[in-house]
Amino acid sequence: MLRRSAFALTLASLFAASPLAAQDSGGDKVRMVIVYGEDAAPTPQGDEIVVVARMPESERFRIPEALRYSENPANDAWINRVERLEFVGASGTLSCSAVGPGGSTGCTQEMIRNAYADRNASPSVRFGALIAAARAERLSTLDASAAEEQARVEALEREYMQRLERERGSDAAAPVTPLPTAKPRDGRDD
Repeated sequence: MLRRSAFALTLASLFAASPLAAQDSGGDKVRMVIVYGEDAAPTPQGDEIVVVARMPESERFRIPEALRYSENPANDAWINRVERLEFVGASGTLSCSAVGPGGSTGCTQEMIRNAYADRNASPSVRFGALIAAARAERLSTLDASAAEEQARVEALEREYMQRLERERGSDAAAPVTPLPTAKPRDGRDD
């Protein structure tokens, strides 16, 4: 009896460990697709399963979010490497550091240098130049458009005055029909 139960247990474990019939065929074909904005989802071909992930239209041409940020030093921008190298050995006189004698003497120069760099890189400076250029362009066409408008208004005024003169002249030139005069009454009824 012990042998039978051991045999049954061994047989059950073999069946449990063997793959199911559906797993032998390799499974279903699954296609995973990312669809952006209002694009239509692809239709499944045959017995495949289509899994659709819908993303906003603003993400269409962007690097996937998982790949955007990396701590790998190889992905560090060259300018960041250069900036780090720029400050290596910046100590001593005129360096604006607490290291060495006279280290603080360069702080004013560094502040001035940073202020000029900020001003030159500031987007408001570029917007100010763009606004000044647009204003100059508008003012250059303002005189011409004002002259055109003035000429148009004067032409309308002349036309109005000529029409008024024609109307007044036609009233004076029209023959005046006399009003019928009443006959004097002599007291008789006719």
